[in-house]
Amino acid sequence: MLHYDFPLVPFLFATALSVNGLRKRSLSPSGAAAAFLTGISMLSLPLRTPGIVLIAFYLLGSSATRAGQPRKAALEDGHDPSDAAGYRSAAQVFSNSASALAASLAWGALHAPGFPGARVAEALFGVRGLPYVDDAWCPLDRAATDGWSRALLFVILGHFACCMGDTLASELGILSRTPPILLTTLARVPPGTNGALSPLGTAASIGGGMAMGWTMWAALSVENAACRDETGDLLLLLLGWGAIAGGLGSLLDSLLGATLQRTQYSNTSKRILTDTSAPPAEGADIKVVSGLDVLSNNNVNLISSMLTALALGYFA
Repeated sequence: MLHYDFPLVPFLFATALSVNGLRKRSLSPSGAAAAFLTGISMLSLPLRTPGIVLIAFYLLGSSATRAGQPRKAALEDGHDPSDAAGYRSAAQVFSNSASALAASLAWGALHAPGFPGARVAEALFGVRGLPYVDDAWCPLDRAATDGWSRALLFVILGHFACCMGDTLASELGILSRTPPILLTTLARVPPGTNGALSPLGTAASIGGGMAMGWTMWAALSVENAACRDETGDLLLLLLGWGAIAGGLGSLLDSLLGATLQRTQYSNTSKRILTDTSAPPAEGADIKVVSGLDVLSNNNVNLISSMLTALALGYFA
């Protein structure tokens, strides 16, 4: 008979986050359902670090959105000023969690006894699974499962550092007093333009990546005795790679936004049109600021976070 321990604590945390998102209108009903599935999947691992990083990303990102929402509502069309924390759908939630969720499930399949997909993961990665014991080995150890434990954790860090960097650059960069410049032409463009850079936004993206690195370091140091033995080195390692992923991930996001995501500006309302804007009326005074109409904002977030996550997992 199959023995199964219900993950009560992860269930309660995932439920609390989803309900809180619904109550504060930072999540739509579909977004809350997606957040619950993502949360319980990542928090149910014997290693709690991925789930803790997810929680930190959600809380910090929501706070940044609340801070920047009034300014964005004034500069960008399609924002409801009453939704101070944003209103994220399931597509937005999965765009900001896909690669981290996949890496977490792969880590669980290799290191959590009884986790679904263990044989598939062993065949895919070409290694035998190693049960996780918190005082026996550090998950960032290069020797554990031929380095796959370390690589998968860096995929998770790369993902959340990129997404947090982009979130802070978008939500706080728009508060900059100086007009942003377009990455591809260096010309000054209206605030809110996809692919635009500002000193405040760039600093925020690097800081956001470092915040995710610090969160991963703190979680590992608390829950894993082997990691605590090398806590100083791990702090520098995770802060450094977090900063790189936050800065370069946001830069990649900006490059995609400037080239493959169309930005339109209304000369009448003096606001940027977004993915949620109503179609312009015929004859409306609209100009194209940049980009081809190929990718949506969710597409850009998904591609940039996946590429950054895979790059960090490979190089770190």
